Amino acid sequence: MKFAIALFSAAHAPSSRRALLFAQALLAGGHEIVRLFFYQDGVYSAANNVVTPQDEQDIARQWREFVDQHQLDGVVCIAAALRRGVLNGEEAARYQRSAVNLGAPWALSGLGQLHDAIQDADRLICFGGP
Repeated sequence: MKFAIALFSAAHAPSSRRALLFAQALLAGGHEIVRLFFYQDGVYSAANNVVTPQDEQDIARQWREFVDQHQLDGVVCIAAALRRGVLNGEEAARYQRSAVNLGAPWALSGLGQLHDAIQDADRLICFGGP
């Protein structure tokens, strides 16, 4: 079965860890992840400047490693990212900001990518959110 996963909460939220565990279980079960879409505060899960206290799990790092290891399509909503100061090199240059805190394996893109993923997937699973 093909899944699209949308994450609406930051890396430190319990739903981010649940989403990661769910995604890992999907692949272990032989399913396919069409796309991971990080939206609203979920964009913080893709930021490479998140610092996790030593006595907590670094879920942002675990997401990055998971997406990289399995060569998944990890998309970060560009509007949500810009609003929260999560920038790749191109957007930092465009808006004349010195900080770059988003890099590989993440891609910035719009909500259309979520729509496309929903069309390609058998199921959309959402974690976190309002």
